[in-house]
Amino acid sequence: MKKIIQFFVFVICISTYSQSKGDKFRTNGDLGGAIKAYKAHFTKNKLDTRNTYNLACAYALTYQKDSAFHYLAISLKKDHRLWALADNDLLSLTDDNRWNDIENQQLKKFQTKNGQLQKPGYAMKLLRLIMRDQALDYQLDMAKRVYMKSGEIPHWHYPIAEMKKEFGKGNFSKMEQLILKNGWPTYSTVGKLAADGPLLVINHLEGEEMRIKYLERIKNACHNKQGSCMEYAKIQDRILVNTNKPQIFGMQFRYNSKRKLEPFPIKNPEYVDQKRLAIGLEPIKKYLKRKINYDWKITQK
Repeated sequence: MKKIIQFFVFVICISTYSQSKGDKFRTNGDLGGAIKAYKAHFTKNKLDTRNTYNLACAYALTYQKDSAFHYLAISLKKDHRLWALADNDLLSLTDDNRWNDIENQQLKKFQTKNGQLQKPGYAMKLLRLIMRDQALDYQLDMAKRVYMKSGEIPHWHYPIAEMKKEFGKGNFSKMEQLILKNGWPTYSTVGKLAADGPLLVINHLEGEEMRIKYLERIKNACHNKQGSCMEYAKIQDRILVNTNKPQIFGMQFRYNSKRKLEPFPIKNPEYVDQKRLAIGLEPIKKYLKRKINYDWKITQK
C-alpha cells in the first residue's frame, strides 16, 4: 500500500490557472461534460484559443479524432510553440497521417520565430518521447482523486499503473538510443522543451540506478543553463527520498495520515531557500502552496 500511494505522488498534475467550467468537468473525470462546456464556450468566443485547445484535447482523450484534429488546427493557427507536440492528451492522434502535418507546421512556425534548431529531427523525436512518457497521467490523476476522497485505491488503477511502467521502460530504451546517436540534448541544439525530455523519462523510471548514472550530466546542464534545474532538483530529491535520506530542495511529496500531501523530510529545512534560489527555483513556501496547497512555516535563514 505504501509503495502505491507514493507512486501517486509522482504523477500529480495541478493546474496553475483558474479553471473554466469545462476544466472543472475534466478535473472531475467527466470528459463528456467537459466537451459540452468547452464547445458552448467556443460558440460564444472563438478567439479563446486555450478553450479551443482544451476542447481538442478532450476529444483526443475520448478518441474522437476527427473532431480533435478540427479544433486543434483552429487553436494552433497563431501558436508558434512546440508544446502541442509533447502533450500527452493528444497521444491518440499520433498514429494518424494528419499528425505529421501538425508536427511540420508547428516546427516551421517555431523556427521562423525563434531561429533554426541545430538538430530539429532530434528535437521532434524527443518531443514524442515526452508525450509517451506522460501517457496515462490523466487516468492516474483520476485514481489519485478517488484515493484522496475515499481513502481507497480504485481497482482500475493497477492495470493502468502497470501499463505506465511498461511505457517507462520502453521510453528509457529509446532515450538511450537517441542520446547514443545524437549526444546529450541541450537548449541550444533542440530547444528547451525537447532538451528536458530525457530528464522526465529518467525521473519516472523505476529504480535509482539510472537516475544516479545520469545525475551528474543533469546537474551540469542545470548549472550551465542548458537543462532544467527544476527537473534536476526533482531527480536529486527523488534519489535521496528513495534511498531513505532527507531531500535537499523539497520537490518530493507524500500523503500524511489525513490523506493530505506534505513534503518528505528536508535536510536543514531552515536553509532550503538558499539551495533553491542558487539554481533559480522559487522559495519553498510559494512552491508548496502553489503545488500542493501546503503551508510551509519554517523560517528561512
